[in-house]
Amino acid sequence: MRRLLERQQAGELATRHVRAVAEMVGVSERTVWRWLEQAKATGQVEAPVRQGYAVSDEVWALLGEVGGNVAELRRRLAAVGGASVPSASTLHRVIRRDRRVGRALLTGREPVVAGPSRPDPLHELGLNVVAGQGAGGQVFLREQKHLAQVPVLVPGAQVVHTPSVRSVLRTVAHAAAVGAVVCLYGDAGQGKTVALQYALSQLPHPARVRRVHVGVHPTVPELRRVLADALELGRRLPRGAGEADLTLVNALRQPRVLVLDEAQRLPGPALEFLRGLWGHPDTDTALVLAGAGSERALRRVPALASRVLSWELVPRLSQREVATVMAAFHPLWEDVTADEVAWVDEHVGHGNFRTWAKLTSHLTAETYGKSRAVVDRRMLERACARLMGPL
Repeated sequence: MRRLLERQQAGELATRHVRAVAEMVGVSERTVWRWLEQAKATGQVEAPVRQGYAVSDEVWALLGEVGGNVAELRRRLAAVGGASVPSASTLHRVIRRDRRVGRALLTGREPVVAGPSRPDPLHELGLNVVAGQGAGGQVFLREQKHLAQVPVLVPGAQVVHTPSVRSVLRTVAHAAAVGAVVCLYGDAGQGKTVALQYALSQLPHPARVRRVHVGVHPTVPELRRVLADALELGRRLPRGAGEADLTLVNALRQPRVLVLDEAQRLPGPALEFLRGLWGHPDTDTALVLAGAGSERALRRVPALASRVLSWELVPRLSQREVATVMAAFHPLWEDVTADEVAWVDEHVGHGNFRTWAKLTSHLTAETYGKSRAVVDRRMLERACARLMGPL
């Protein structure tokens, strides 16, 4: 509250500051504005301690049984609890807060959505964004339509809708709409996985997304088996290679999205096997091949490379992007000067988003519990030293 009050008195308070505080403490923006008015009137700058509703382990397990559907959870609680059931907004707020701080939600397999018609993610995506002007005239956007559960290492951090994230979002939506093959590549730590998971979470039918987990240099029988697992064929896959491949082709007639991360691990024969499946005229499933070096692996199989609809590069952050992106990523960076951010990027960050996320994690741990979390040069040096050794 003290920092918000100081910004308001200086005429610098913006809605994004209030939103960041609300998300960190798990309350609504309206509540933070009310606290701010109370702080101005009473001089009490510490946020009041909330003794509100808490989700028990039994209720949390029930949430997992209903697949994370809060509305269905409340209906079941109302059936047995009557008037003691909290409001829908309270349930959403408390569950979102618990998941943000790392409480794991265990759910079963996502249901298969049957139906002959193909979804149109490009039409249904319906981006509802709030724009903020960045350095160099670039605009960075934050998605407000869905609350994507994307790993960003730090409580209170957000997925920043940079031009790269927006491009990945549209590429994945396009692939899902037409059942195409796309390749997502870039150096390690540039944010490919976060951008991809975010894009997948924004699809109108996320239940149709399937992930393929492969080891290092899998054989064709191994790849056939993991594809069958991802498509939930189980023991229905025939023993003979020809019949098994026909079963896979029949399963790939459905409009879905298969995601194969670390695609650079696939040897030539495995890539040729994928080329055969996605070269079949009846295949209607999109395939996302992602990983650092995946583009080089695919280029070694020209017949598969020729079927790639989009080659999507996730680049490192440029020097003029870093300060704006980090301020949107986490509130800790809002008061750090551009010169300090440039110093960190020159010595440690190098535009690598994973490195910046780890730095933010260290700084968050160091400022935890402090009433006024101000990041200075000494703290930045200590955080950098933990990653790279003494400078």
